[in-house]
Amino acid sequence: MTLSNDASGSPASPYQPSGTLRGRTILISGGSRGIGLAIATRAAQDGANIVLLAKTGEPHPKLEGTVYTAAEQLEAAGGQALPLVGDVRRDEDVAGAVSAALDRFGGIDIVVNNASAIDLSGTDAVDMKKYDLMQDINVRGTFLLSKLALPVLRASAGGHILTLSPPLNLDPHWAGKHLAYTMAKYGMSLTTLGLAEELKGDGISVNSLWPCTLIDTAAIRNMPRGHHMVQAARGPQIMADAAHAVLTGANLRPGGAASGNFYTDEEVLAAAGVEDFRPYSLGAPEDRLVPDIFL
Repeated sequence: MTLSNDASGSPASPYQPSGTLRGRTILISGGSRGIGLAIATRAAQDGANIVLLAKTGEPHPKLEGTVYTAAEQLEAAGGQALPLVGDVRRDEDVAGAVSAALDRFGGIDIVVNNASAIDLSGTDAVDMKKYDLMQDINVRGTFLLSKLALPVLRASAGGHILTLSPPLNLDPHWAGKHLAYTMAKYGMSLTTLGLAEELKGDGISVNSLWPCTLIDTAAIRNMPRGHHMVQAARGPQIMADAAHAVLTGANLRPGGAASGNFYTDEEVLAAAGVEDFRPYSLGAPEDRLVPDIFL
C-alpha cells in the first residue's frame, strides 16, 4: 500500500489533524525539496505563511526543484510563500530572512531547522571540507537561525522551534559508525536540549523530530546504492504529518512537557491516532523497512 492522491491532488494520509497552522508564519531552512518541502506543503494546506530559506535559486543538475518552484507548490497548496535564496551558514542571509519574514508577514511563529548535510564516511575517509560543511550547516546553521529568530519568536503567541535531529543516543555504536556526521547531528540535538532549558520561561517550545525509518529523499538517492536503498524507505509525508502534529500542539505525551522532547515520527503519529503506517511506505512490507540511524 502506498500513498495515493485524493480528489484535491494532495497525498492521502492516515493522519487526521486535531489542530491547524492557518495564519501561522513558518521560517524553514533548506525547504526547497525533500522532507523540508513536505513539511512546508502540509502547513501550506492549512493556509500557513511559509518563508523558505534555501540555496537553490537555479536548477541543480542532479536535484529537482528550486526555492522558487517550491514556493509555487506551496501557494498552489493554499498557503502564502516567500522564497529567499540564501545560505544558513551566512549570518547576513539568516538575518535577512528574519527581517524579510517580519516585513512580509509581521512576525515568525515557528522556526524549522531542516537544512542538513550528510556524509557517513569513517574518520580515515571523511574529507575535512565535508566535515566543516556538516558542522557549519548542521550545528552552526541550526544555532544561528534559532538565535536570530528568538526576539521575533518571543513576540509570538506560542513560538516553536522544531529541529530535524535525533535523540541523543550515547551508545558508542553511533559515534564509532560515522563520527563526523554523528557529531554534527548531535550538535543540532544539543541545541534543542539547551534552548528548551534556556527558553522555558519565554513561552517558546523547542523540540526535535526524527524518522524511525529511512526516508526517500534526493540526498539518499544520490548516495552509493541510494536508489536501491529508498525502495525500503517511507515517503517524506510521514515526517510532514508528524511535524504538523507537533506544531499544532497535539497531546503527544499526556502530562509531559511541551518542550525539550526528542520525538520520532511514529511516536507522534501513534499519539495522534494513526494505527496503520503502511500508507507511508514506498511499497516494502513494514518488516522490511530500513531503520534509521541513531535509534
